[in-house]
Amino acid sequence: MIDKGRARTSSYAPALFYLTRILSYGKGYIGMKRIGILTSGGDCQGLNAAIRGVCKALYGEFKDGVEIYGIHDGYRGLMDGDYHRMAPQDFSGILTLGGTILGTSRQPFKMMRVIGDDNRDKVKEMKDTYRRMKLDCLVVLGGNGTHKTANLLSEEGLNVVSLPKTIDNDVWGTEMTFGFHSAVEVATNVVDCIHTTATSHGRVFIVEIMGHKVGWLPLYAGVAGGADVILLPEIPYHIDSIAATLEARNKAGKSFSILAVAEGALSVEESKLSKKEFKAARARMQQPSISYRLAKEISEKTGQEIRVTVPGHFQRGGSPCAYDRVLSTRFGTAAAKLIKEQKYGHMVALQNGAIVPVPLGEVAGKLKTVPVDCEEILSAREIGITFGD
Repeated sequence: MIDKGRARTSSYAPALFYLTRILSYGKGYIGMKRIGILTSGGDCQGLNAAIRGVCKALYGEFKDGVEIYGIHDGYRGLMDGDYHRMAPQDFSGILTLGGTILGTSRQPFKMMRVIGDDNRDKVKEMKDTYRRMKLDCLVVLGGNGTHKTANLLSEEGLNVVSLPKTIDNDVWGTEMTFGFHSAVEVATNVVDCIHTTATSHGRVFIVEIMGHKVGWLPLYAGVAGGADVILLPEIPYHIDSIAATLEARNKAGKSFSILAVAEGALSVEESKLSKKEFKAARARMQQPSISYRLAKEISEKTGQEIRVTVPGHFQRGGSPCAYDRVLSTRFGTAAAKLIKEQKYGHMVALQNGAIVPVPLGEVAGKLKTVPVDCEEILSAREIGITFGD
């Protein structure tokens, strides 16, 4: 297999630099820190800000004694040896940039140990690339699946430090992930804009917000946007309860209503099914998503005109908000400090307002769901928002 990283680097690096490095390795050179960094899983706002925070802090800690290698397209790049050496100027001007300058990909954790028809041992290939690169540490930015693999690599003997990112805010061990507040801003703006057309036409609007297993995003956007009904994966809904709420608003002279619906919302009946049964039931569903099914059911029960809006990947895009820029920077500098202290096998996290290290073994495989009695839900109920239960 061609080492793409070496091919990319050697195309522009001075020959003298490589000769010096080779001679240094031959003498057992230990002064230079070599750090790899990758972004994995779904993209979100703040990834570039976090990369910037890590790398600028590393340069601040080690000066000229650090080399940083960007690994392309997440764990796939680590498997393929697809990387290049980065320079300090690569981290300038990216604080406000959305997406990730390193690229990303989804590599399901459940397939990491599976050797398929291509006969590739993915874990071995990642370890081989790490060692071939002579890395001192691998910095990983990602969500739940990413942290499972990060923990696996840590258990395999690699030095790993991670940062929690996701618009879902569902990574265990941290009060907040970067990307979440930016997505809340986008989703809230959608709900705000829907208000004007809903009021003008006297319609019921459903806004489907990302949140497959966890409802933090629709909860925050629903409350911030003034939704009348919020449906979350954590609180199975009764269709009759939703219909009753909408009819009560109509009788009170409120001609429009807005529902903020998580893409993973489910009915009480569905919540009683096994995982296999639920998957089969959704496969039989004629509508493209739960929001369209809800629209049909609500219309049949109330006779009201229903419209559905699905902002989709808009929620992942755009520039990070100020909060996420600050949080990403705090996470990044904390990760650099862990590297300096050689405190590997940890994720940086926000707890009680402070940035602290959390062992990867405590994070991997756990999901931070919305407690049904959390303050956000209790406050929403106090102002009349219903959750379909």
